[in-house]
Amino acid sequence: MPFSDTLKLHNGKEMPILGIGTWQGKAEELERALDAALEVGYRHIDTAFNYQNEDVIGKVLNKWISSGKIKREELFIVTKLPMIGMTREGPKKFLEKSLKALQLDYVDLYLVHA
Repeated sequence: MPFSDTLKLHNGKEMPILGIGTWQGKAEELERALDAALEVGYRHIDTAFNYQNEDVIGKVLNKWISSGKIKREELFIVTKLPMIGMTREGPKKFLEKSLKALQLDYVDLYLVHA
């Protein structure tokens, strides 16, 4: 399956079918894995606040976007609201934390992590 295969979501946005998961990825190995994945064409990255590695992902994404190798619009970034964020203020609070760590203005999909 080519990396360009996507699913069209209800809002018209295209989501790459194949993505890289980052659960249990530690800093140095995750940086290398993300660099390799982006190099070969991955554009869908799945992470979560609970994984405690969004800052590493943000560092890699910033490097790629700043260098002009990739545009933000080409990426599909998924992160998740932790269960402790299931309060009135939680989604906004945790999304802002994730966005800051990821060094992004938006994510493409925000899920409840349960």
